[in-house]
Amino acid sequence: MSDAGRKDFSDKLKEGVTPDSTKSTQQKVKETFTDTGDKIARGVQPDDQKSAGQEFTDKVGRSKDREVHGSAGGSILDKTKDALGLGDKH
Repeated sequence: MSDAGRKDFSDKLKEGVTPDSTKSTQQKVKETFTDTGDKIARGVQPDDQKSAGQEFTDKVGRSKDREVHGSAGGSILDKTKDALGLGDKH
């Protein structure tokens, strides 16, 4: 079950277990689009306003993103400021 406007966990699971080599270009583009929308929604809605299942799925997703992309946490705004050399100078 997913919150309104979010990608359902069962859809994520099916997409994850289906090899990319068996997916059409249209399926890959759709997954990329819906994954991006889901990640945006994941960041906008506070965890305390999500269902328990959605909160858990989002926490796992954030953890995976940090592991894959080497993120140390922080907001997008903070990361942008750091990248531009405008971050905290302490």
